[in-house]
Amino acid sequence: MTEISREIIGVGDLNRTIAGVLEAHVGNVWVRGEISNFKAYDSGHWYFSLKDAEGQIRCVMFRGRNGQVGFVPKDGDLIEVAANLGVYVPRGDLQLNVGMMRRAGQGGLYEAFLKLKEKLASEGLFDESKKRPLPKYPKAIGVITSAQAAALKDVLSTLERRAPHIPITVYPSLVQGLDAPPALIAALNRAYADAQQGDIEVILLVRGGGSIEDLWCFNDEQLARVIAESPVPIVSGVGHETDFTIADFVADLRAPTPTGAAELATPNRDALLQDLDVLAQRMSVRLSQRIDKEAQRLDQLSLRLSHALPNPDRMREKAQQLSVRLNQAWQVNMQSYRQRHQSWRNHLELLSPQRTLDRGYAVLLDEEGQAIKSAQQIQAKKTYELRLADDWSDVTVSEVKNIRASE
Repeated sequence: MTEISREIIGVGDLNRTIAGVLEAHVGNVWVRGEISNFKAYDSGHWYFSLKDAEGQIRCVMFRGRNGQVGFVPKDGDLIEVAANLGVYVPRGDLQLNVGMMRRAGQGGLYEAFLKLKEKLASEGLFDESKKRPLPKYPKAIGVITSAQAAALKDVLSTLERRAPHIPITVYPSLVQGLDAPPALIAALNRAYADAQQGDIEVILLVRGGGSIEDLWCFNDEQLARVIAESPVPIVSGVGHETDFTIADFVADLRAPTPTGAAELATPNRDALLQDLDVLAQRMSVRLSQRIDKEAQRLDQLSLRLSHALPNPDRMREKAQQLSVRLNQAWQVNMQSYRQRHQSWRNHLELLSPQRTLDRGYAVLLDEEGQAIKSAQQIQAKKTYELRLADDWSDVTVSEVKNIRASE
């Protein structure tokens, strides 16, 4: 037996060699096929197989890559992937390491979607810091969708079931076709005007499922920028759970479906009633505690007041004594006043001219009513008034004799 002089390598080295050859000679390829055995692990990685009528191959798409896909594939989906052909060394299996994925036949649209998504992301329109929380208890909700859409019926029935007390305003718009983006922008501007007046607190932008072409109006750049300018939070519910649009990324919150958007925007009525019952119980307990605390405080104040003030009966007795003393003092003062008043009256009567006339004196008054105080004031042949105690009389002087002068 002839010994062949050749280097012997291990199985792993062989598989790595094959992988290197494939990567060097095949490189990156676009492959179309139907997904089967799709599994999304907790790590975020996707594992699946691509197959067609002639064969199948294992595939892996790591978390850093599949986050850019825009939809979650499922078994039976026809897709196209850009991948590097390699070998899974531990088992020697051929596999595709997928870098990009799109739905089959949507290459141009999907590439445009990715470019716009990357552009707007670089401008910060998708930043989590710009996402606003939804009001827990919105006072009013605006809905933007087609007036004929089944999605509108689903949304309204969900809102009626969960929160029948919340007013709803519908802003009809086209949701498909070339004219849809400007129509959606116009509807948003109408809703924004109402929101600035306080009539709307959250907006639902919704549409039912469809193909990528049907949903393409929600990938419009101008629409995305208008959504970013909303004065109130916006919830997008476009298509199905696996559908992603630019509007979803720029909205404050994405819902998997229109119904899901209505559920996210409203509190559950039963949960709300339960919360009210809990609050009522808490208020009742705290009110009872407050009443007990204030009653105890009043008792303490009453005790302190009883120590600070004298006996009420003694206070009343003292008040009565003071009243008697005051009345007595008033009586004494009044008697003294009456006595003084009578003394002043008697004194005035003694000084009265009438008392002098009563004693037999008379008063002689001239024509002007002035009393004659001296004999020199009397003139002959003039008339004077003679005032007596009980009457008066006019007298005429015939002759004036100065007795003292004659003496």
